[in-house]
Amino acid sequence: MTTGGDPRPPYAALMTGLEGADLGALQRDVASALAKAGVVFGEDDEPFRVDPVPRLLAAELWTPLARGLIQRTRALDAFVRDVYGRQRIVHEGILSAETIASADYFEPLLQGTLDDERRWITIAGLDLVRCPDGDFRVLEDNVRTPSGLGYMLAARRATLGLVPAGGLEPEPLEPSLEWLGRALRAAAPERAAGDAVVAVLTDGPGNTAQWEHRLLATELGVHLVRPGDLRLRDGDLWAHTEDGEVRLDVVYRRTDEDRLGDPRGGLTALAELLLEPWRRGRLGLVNGFGAGVADDKLVHAHIEEMVRFYLDEEPELESVPTWDLTEPGALERALENLERLVVKPRGGHGGAGVVLGPDAGPEELERTARALRDSPADHVVQEIMPLSLHPTICDGRLVPRHVDLRPFVVLGDDEGHVVPGGLTRVAFAEGEMIVNSSRDGGAKDTWVVPG
Repeated sequence: MTTGGDPRPPYAALMTGLEGADLGALQRDVASALAKAGVVFGEDDEPFRVDPVPRLLAAELWTPLARGLIQRTRALDAFVRDVYGRQRIVHEGILSAETIASADYFEPLLQGTLDDERRWITIAGLDLVRCPDGDFRVLEDNVRTPSGLGYMLAARRATLGLVPAGGLEPEPLEPSLEWLGRALRAAAPERAAGDAVVAVLTDGPGNTAQWEHRLLATELGVHLVRPGDLRLRDGDLWAHTEDGEVRLDVVYRRTDEDRLGDPRGGLTALAELLLEPWRRGRLGLVNGFGAGVADDKLVHAHIEEMVRFYLDEEPELESVPTWDLTEPGALERALENLERLVVKPRGGHGGAGVVLGPDAGPEELERTARALRDSPADHVVQEIMPLSLHPTICDGRLVPRHVDLRPFVVLGDDEGHVVPGGLTRVAFAEGEMIVNSSRDGGAKDTWVVPG
């Protein structure tokens, strides 16, 4: 809104269109469209919730943001390659060896065993917040097995044509499938010679995003397989599919199991199948095992330095200020300001274990302070950046609700692409700051439109 209370461009046309709409009926129509398409999320196949009011991003804002997203993802890809290679970033004193070795998703089995220049990160989903100054900043990086691309498509298909948008038309999302398909094929071994056999690997029932896995396999025209469909033969990975047994060139990993080692010190069942053909260059993985080291929240505190180190460029997209509590003075400063900070467990996800200082009572703050003193390296703190509020339909009326944004970056043989808009996540509960489907959240379609 402007200081006078009027909608900012390009929202004026949208808000005018919504003024005369039956918002309750619009909400039911979108829910019906999603149900007809079978869109579900969660272990119990719960209906996926989409708010009908799209988020609008002007092209003049989106263009530099997309450029910054690609730059950041290229730096993360270079970091993962370096982590399992020479670790120049450690030798140059930018990141400590302990920070890398203690990251949850660091895979020591890969250290020094892959000597080529393969791409580790093909698809990234970065969580952004829009700050009071109008700039977007990165809250978290997601490059292990990022989800949401299929739900982004579902949100667009369920809402476009139903929302009275006053003549606004968003940039289309469909090219993103072509970009992803090309990037998957680009991950194939040279022997594939442009005719790569690709599969989406899913757990099937029980995986919270199994609907998305089926959708992407169908839309991309590739196989959908489960771990039980796979076997090794003569050093190659083969799969039982509806077309019979096929040799796979690329696996797009979307399983919950994404570790190489099991708790007993051996290989996981999935690693037994995928590791050797991938390590020997006979199989492409999207994304590669071990890429999750770049998701580590302590690593997140140093990504701007990575951009300068690996790309020799200044960062075009900044992180939400994140404090590495192992650095001199950082722990003391955090303890003095705990009621004004967000505390996150280093390896958590989905909002689990997050403490919002302003909302915490004295006892919770004291417990948190003890945890930080006992194990500062197991936590990070971030400065609070108020999430944007966006008009959202609740109980048939428009109300402000907190949102963040998950755009998707696809890296292939070229410089990369960013899906125009991405998935806006919304918290439906009043005042809720954690926007996550596992916390009663949902999504909005996100439109890139002329300014």
